Amino acid sequence: MANREELGIIRGARAGDADCQLALGKLYLFGGAGLPLNMPTALHWLCRAARQGRDEAWRLIGRHIPSEIAAHCLPEVLRWYECASEAGIEQAALVLAQLMQQPAPASPAPAPVRAMRTLRAAPPRGPAPAWHADNIIAPQAYARLDALWQQDHTQFLEQARPLLRRLLAAAPPDAEAARSGDWLPGPQQLLLLARCAELLAPSETDAELQQCRELAACGGDRNAQLALGLWFARMDGDGKRQSGGIAAVNFKRAIRWLTLAGEQGLAEAWFALSRIYLKPEFSQRSVAEAQTYLERAAEMGHRGAQLECGMYAWRNRRTDEQSDVRAAYWLQKAAAQGCAEAEAALLRVVAAPKETSWMTSIVTCLTRELLESQPLLAARLELAALFGLSRAEALLLDVKAADQGHCLVVDIRASYGRSKRRLVLLRTARERQALDRIVRLFESIDSGPDGLEGNYRQRLYRLKTWLQDVPDDLLAA
Repeated sequence: MANREELGIIRGARAGDADCQLALGKLYLFGGAGLPLNMPTALHWLCRAARQGRDEAWRLIGRHIPSEIAAHCLPEVLRWYECASEAGIEQAALVLAQLMQQPAPASPAPAPVRAMRTLRAAPPRGPAPAWHADNIIAPQAYARLDALWQQDHTQFLEQARPLLRRLLAAAPPDAEAARSGDWLPGPQQLLLLARCAELLAPSETDAELQQCRELAACGGDRNAQLALGLWFARMDGDGKRQSGGIAAVNFKRAIRWLTLAGEQGLAEAWFALSRIYLKPEFSQRSVAEAQTYLERAAEMGHRGAQLECGMYAWRNRRTDEQSDVRAAYWLQKAAAQGCAEAEAALLRVVAAPKETSWMTSIVTCLTRELLESQPLLAARLELAALFGLSRAEALLLDVKAADQGHCLVVDIRASYGRSKRRLVLLRTARERQALDRIVRLFESIDSGPDGLEGNYRQRLYRLKTWLQDVPDDLLAA
């Protein structure tokens, strides 16, 4: 979420202010406190700033925007790459050469021709940057490391450590320097950084580990982004404070890296963000923000977040009657992943099935002829047998409204004042299939007291008439 400063920049950029457009393009290019790294959006705003004469905009385009992104904005971007290549930016000339292989645009195309002349005439400027060629480590070394990674992580780290140090020596010291410079790791370099960041122990070489994490995170590795965000927040994945880490907690940078990791599909990152927004020492503490991130993590399958969402909904059941339904949903999800605490909480949220002794004798009296003559009543009795419903619950339950997908809401208080609202979980595929079939049966009828089935006394009379051979003491259960 953009902060106040970034919101002001966005408003200025939309109003046509060139400086704001340039600033917004840089925020999307390198990532801001509340804005994610987004190359296509960065290119859009940098192009608009370049049209208004901001030279820094086309320099950034030529230096940082790759050809696969620029290809979607032809032919306008060609002139910016031409300006950048004529200014001596080799990467711009390389991208122009790649863009020439794209289908020719309808507009005049002298720019690519002049760009190729610039590329051919450009004097050599030393070795190519490390970010567009794996020239630090031989490709054969990467192949050997891939084989070791599959076999033994200890041997992998031993073999990778010298190569890693060579790579780190040629790389920027941290992520900020990498973002502001021309360095971006290639796919194999990024993989090496990410794997080493995962295996290096914090107590061994903290400086080496930190540089490795920052460069891998800057290159887009989501696990490194998660680890870096937790490091800046000085906490573990459960939100507990850690003694090690950065000297002073930096929640702003922690939120930035955790957001990037979350946007790449890591539920642990959203859960960590929810813990940060609950911390009393965080100046922007917000329970609403914390709950938003918590639910996002729960939806992605994070067991701890599902447990937290379930307990939060259960605590709020007095203000919202449907909270127990949400609590049962999240607790059931967490329990399915082996969370014992969630399973214990479910016992408080969901009522245990009642004894169906009255149904035991009734089932033996059911015949095909009776089932065909009274299908709705037969369906209600089947529900009673499946979910432990009392006689009143079986006869009065609004079947369509009761089905909540994961549970059955048994609530007949409007027609039967002595009853209590309760939930019954659907735990098996057989229960789900049976309930779906019964719901389809009731979809086309009005099951209210004035509908086809009548009121409670009429339904009870029909039940007793249908089952004349069943003793009255069993039907009174």
